[in-house]
Amino acid sequence: MTAPAHLPTQRTTRPLVSAFVRFVVCGGGVGLAASGALVLLGERVPLALANAVVTVVSTVIATELHSRISFRSAQGGWRVHLRSGLTVAVSYAFTTGALLVLHAVQESPSALVEQGVYLSASAVAGVGRFAVLRLVVFVPAAAPSRTPALTGREMAVAA
Repeated sequence: MTAPAHLPTQRTTRPLVSAFVRFVVCGGGVGLAASGALVLLGERVPLALANAVVTVVSTVIATELHSRISFRSAQGGWRVHLRSGLTVAVSYAFTTGALLVLHAVQESPSALVEQGVYLSASAVAGVGRFAVLRLVVFVPAAAPSRTPALTGREMAVAA
């Protein structure tokens, strides 16, 4: 009896790329909506407060979308939202920092410039968010082993 040949498994980045594309589509849609909400809300309340509200609400929505669509995870609920909470703080700090720097450099930037800075900062924060969600929050299940398990009889013969 000969041992089965173990063919090398082909590693592919396709699932990672597919997840990233889904992440960009979902996150981009939420980001564009958040950008519009920031403009509307920013006219009524201080910019940092508007950004905090928009960041929290859009992150909750995006986390649900990413759980269901981007990472196709069975995980859900408040536990996932709490575990992804770090990304809220990082996104908020990064986008607010970018907007505060813009306003320090330019006293009254146009809405177009402000949106450009906000969306650029959001994109950079989004890449970091993808990494954290993929590696920490929605860890993909390990692929099943292709090596068949030995039965008791086979173990006795092998010994």
